[in-house]
Amino acid sequence: MLRSMNSAISGLRAHQTKLDVTGNNIANVNTVGYKSSQTVFEDTLSQVVRNGSAPSAQAGGTNPAQVGLGVKVAGITTNFEQGAAQNTGRSTDFMISGDGFFVTRAGNEQVYTRAGSFNYDAAGNLVTPDGALLQGWMAEGGVVDTNGAIETLTVPFGGVMQPERTTTGAVVGNLSSAAASGTGVQTQITVYDALGTAKQVTIAFSKNAAANTWDVRTSDGTSTLNTQVTFSTAVGTEGEPATGATYEFTPTDGVWPDGIQIDLAELRQFGGPSSLAPARVDGNAMGSLQSISLSGDGTVMGVYSNNLREPIGKIALATFANPGGLAKAGNSSYRVGDNSGQPAIGEAGSGGRGSLIAGALEMSNVDLAEEFTGLIVAQRGFQANSRVISSSDEVLQDLVNLKR
Repeated sequence: MLRSMNSAISGLRAHQTKLDVTGNNIANVNTVGYKSSQTVFEDTLSQVVRNGSAPSAQAGGTNPAQVGLGVKVAGITTNFEQGAAQNTGRSTDFMISGDGFFVTRAGNEQVYTRAGSFNYDAAGNLVTPDGALLQGWMAEGGVVDTNGAIETLTVPFGGVMQPERTTTGAVVGNLSSAAASGTGVQTQITVYDALGTAKQVTIAFSKNAAANTWDVRTSDGTSTLNTQVTFSTAVGTEGEPATGATYEFTPTDGVWPDGIQIDLAELRQFGGPSSLAPARVDGNAMGSLQSISLSGDGTVMGVYSNNLREPIGKIALATFANPGGLAKAGNSSYRVGDNSGQPAIGEAGSGGRGSLIAGALEMSNVDLAEEFTGLIVAQRGFQANSRVISSSDEVLQDLVNLKR
């Protein structure tokens, strides 16, 4: 049998594989997070027709004469280049900008994916379209410990943020140094009791007849506290409170046994109009979870009905020493391969991991122009090898016809 026929057969097989890979790339041109593959060829063994020889004093050296025996697929590599971003506006669509993989759990197996299209299941878990559970770190008391073991991320819809009593507050701004005696300025702060009930506290300032002194009257409609604040005229501290920079206001309803510390240390008395505003008032009403938002480091923030935000958890990302060594597990996922190395799991934006973008998806990185060109090359290669088989067949036919 002619060597050319065997070589051509190996060429048919190799180019058929290239067609298969190219066809799969084109089929996944709109698959979220898909990474295209390329086929790499290499020649097989070569048959030595004549060995080479080294040069001598009497004759020059000769090169070996070798006939190749065909081609084989050396490997099918995955291109992990970043895909294009597509904005979706969905709060549960996440895109990795840079390196890294989402960590998911399918049954007892941990798999990895670049496809960031997630949804909620009936238990509030963030899941992939095929039901794999997104992994990360859950918050405890609003604090996320990324040094612990990862677990399934769950959004507790209907969860309640406990109310907290107001213990501190501040007033900032300016009291005009040109104000006449008896001039009044006031502001209001909203405070909360231990049950989360809101109460309006009015803090009224009235210019005292004494120089640089203002009377302060704090009232919630039931309890009233009168005090004073005096501003300094010393060089270097002009306009800053000299006395009365802090005081404690305690409502008489017994909900604030320790009172509310009111800080006036950042209040000033300068020339110009008077302007006051509340600042740094702690405490909050009860709130229920309404929605989530995502920050660039993967922190999932809960948005509550009391207009406060609190971390619910953080998405974990994994990187590999050799991503090309990952084994495809279907459903746009990968599993650890023999040559991928073990996953390095951590938070986004650290350790070479990319940042996260909410409301967007990473699309397939398939380049149709390149794929169609490769399709033509594979088709022509297949045709050329089939022509070699036809030519070899004609030669064999002539050989058989030598004896009639």
